[in-house]
Amino acid sequence: MRLDKFLKVSRLIKRRSVAKELVSRDIFLLNNHPCKPSSEVKEGDILDLTLGRHHLIVKILFIKDHILKEDAFKMYEVIKDEIKEDNKDE
Repeated sequence: MRLDKFLKVSRLIKRRSVAKELVSRDIFLLNNHPCKPSSEVKEGDILDLTLGRHHLIVKILFIKDHILKEDAFKMYEVIKDEIKEDNKDE
């Protein structure tokens, strides 16, 4: 399955067009390598996402073309989930 479609189906990103745009900015890594929206993902792959200050690393557990919203989180396992602190001096 394409990376952009996986991000949408798994509900990590709400829209596929947004997923394409974000992946194209080189802020995502697939198995520690830069990736494209068309990169193929498979079970066991590690996805490293940076969305603003939010840093998320997930392991892909399984892939389905369609899944209920309530079950989408079962497609991946969160390895790391952190929000980076703002380093502004106040």
